[in-house]
Amino acid sequence: MARYFDVHPENPQRRAVGQVVDLVREGGLIAYPTDSCFALGCQLGNREGIDRIRAIRHLDDRHHFTLVCQDFAQLGQFVHISNAVFRSIKASTPGSYTFILPATKEVPRRLLHPKKKTVGVRIPDHVVARALVEELGEPLLSSTLLLPDHEMPMTQAWEIKEELDNQVDAVIEGETGTEPTTVVDFSDDVAEVVRVGAGDPTPFQ
Repeated sequence: MARYFDVHPENPQRRAVGQVVDLVREGGLIAYPTDSCFALGCQLGNREGIDRIRAIRHLDDRHHFTLVCQDFAQLGQFVHISNAVFRSIKASTPGSYTFILPATKEVPRRLLHPKKKTVGVRIPDHVVARALVEELGEPLLSSTLLLPDHEMPMTQAWEIKEELDNQVDAVIEGETGTEPTTVVDFSDDVAEVVRVGAGDPTPFQ
């Protein structure tokens, strides 16, 4: 049965954030709010957590997982970014974008796209999501909370609690958007918009 955390949207309580992060460090899987929509998240090296996300969402091995990062310094540890790409991404973050980039050796192999060796990264513009990542001290491995039989991502914490009560360890209350991120593929150093979502795709077209 999932624990339910009511976290203040502007001033997240340190105690609540700390309790959620403790769950993540203990191998837990959480549902948490972002500026785009709710996401599933676990610790980077959590093999069981990754398998649970795949099972909940019915994902194959070609799915790009996303590393939700606190800032550019952290993001730069996990992906290779050229100067031109850096400037382009910097201008649009934090925000509702996921960028697909070549991964560094810091990223576990099982998270990479099997052929491209890439991974998704993002820096959300959301107080609660940023507080969780800051407290964790490393990126939160994430995937949009879009269930196989749903056309749109889930946006209400209480509904998520009802739907996934036995499949996640915690649900964090919070305001969120209704669309997934806009996904921009920079794996070849040239922007390719592969999904139009909450972020304005115009700068990358």
